[in-house]
Amino acid sequence: MSTKVTINRLATGVPGFDEILGGGLPEFSFNLIAGPPGCGKTTLAHQMMFALATPERPAIFFTVLGEPPLKMLRYQQQFSFFDEEAVNRSIRYVNLADDTLAGDLDEVLRRIVAEVETHTPALVFVDSFRSVVLASESGGSPNNNLPQFVQQLGMLMTTWQATTFLLGEYFNELDSNPVFTVADGLIWLRQSVQRNSMVRKMEIMKMRGQPTLPGLHTFRIADSGITVFPPASVTLQDRAEPIHGSPQQRLKMGVPHLDDMLGGGLPQGYSLLVAGPSGSGKSMLAAAFLEEGARNGETGVIAVFEQRPNHLRNAALTRLVQMDKVGVVDRRVPDLSIDEIVQQLLSEIRRLDATRVVIDSLSGFELAVAPAFREDFRESLSRMVNALTSTGVSVLMTSELEDRYTDLRFSPYGTAFLTDAIIVQRYIELDSRLQRIMAVVKVRASAHSDELRLYSIDDNGLQIGTRPHNQEGLLGGRPTRLTPGFTGAGEDVRRAGFHE
Repeated sequence: MSTKVTINRLATGVPGFDEILGGGLPEFSFNLIAGPPGCGKTTLAHQMMFALATPERPAIFFTVLGEPPLKMLRYQQQFSFFDEEAVNRSIRYVNLADDTLAGDLDEVLRRIVAEVETHTPALVFVDSFRSVVLASESGGSPNNNLPQFVQQLGMLMTTWQATTFLLGEYFNELDSNPVFTVADGLIWLRQSVQRNSMVRKMEIMKMRGQPTLPGLHTFRIADSGITVFPPASVTLQDRAEPIHGSPQQRLKMGVPHLDDMLGGGLPQGYSLLVAGPSGSGKSMLAAAFLEEGARNGETGVIAVFEQRPNHLRNAALTRLVQMDKVGVVDRRVPDLSIDEIVQQLLSEIRRLDATRVVIDSLSGFELAVAPAFREDFRESLSRMVNALTSTGVSVLMTSELEDRYTDLRFSPYGTAFLTDAIIVQRYIELDSRLQRIMAVVKVRASAHSDELRLYSIDDNGLQIGTRPHNQEGLLGGRPTRLTPGFTGAGEDVRRAGFHE
């Protein structure tokens, strides 16, 4: 007969928080929420409290030398999770300021014990516990013994079967502090300002009895409270199989003759990179991709990272957005993390059961990512592509390139190897005219055309024509053969199947 104790895990009510905790918060645990001022400790505590407290399982929130209850409530009422009816019904506020100012830890503990014995709460919060410690150090009472106080408080709360949270302003997690040892859970919040962006991160440094998600996880404070953004791989654990079709199915691109160049269309679930200089029609191709999906009964999502999203000036695409056939993720703010962007995309994909996703463009996407995350942008981009394609959707990404004519590259980030297919668009000087050419560079595990095709742009979109009349052209004033053997192609070309 098994004597293994089952620990109940509480749903915190904070989006994404349960995932990084390893499935929720252990009931009856003794926890410390630590971090510098303004990082969101009090907001996190209140959001959990309003999600978990009920008249049958009430909560007590002890305020110490920080904000008095009335002032704190005035600010917490601004969040949508705040429920005024719960105050004094399932949530009780107790001010310990006078007891703490006396500097006697025994008296503070006696007051906490009295309140807990009277109201038998299931949740207890002490904000700020750091203030209790500082007051005891300056009080000069000979009976003050911080390690003993912390141990007694932790033991009593566990005996009363209360899940407890101590909130404190700690700046160095390596500090020698008895509460770090006694606590079952240690939740560390951090924040930093880089240029014009505020980056907030959370780390579960300790949580007894369960495996947590290691590393720093970004979070945002908004009107709804705190939202944590775990890595997309965690979010997708419940989706081991693609949600749409099989990769053998081919998607129509919506541009005449392009499907033939791709070998019959884009294999479903593939990622496609469309690379080209400004004005080459990348956004028009992306819009056609979504419009073709709508004609076939599919829904799509487009992520907007440009300051002037020209593709949304497309009347047909605008109608699809208004009809909720295409969802828009429009985040042009300078402090996003890759995980936040991925979560927003996945949320919109689920809402519409979308099969097609457009990201226009990678250049704007890089600018949307906070400076703190740009150093590993290539790795971040790989995570995003893998997260999206793991759901079974087909992804089209555009990449803005400076056309150097004699130098064929597909992405300034060296990301061509991340995608399953590549279409490159170029300008050429042919018969004393600047014309556009298009080629399919690769389609993984599939035959495709190796022809360079002229194309034009008119009111009906992209029109693919024939091969250039002559195979000798002038690229940047230098005679160059218009075949896949462009000089100076570099690593991206070799990976994509071109050879110098």
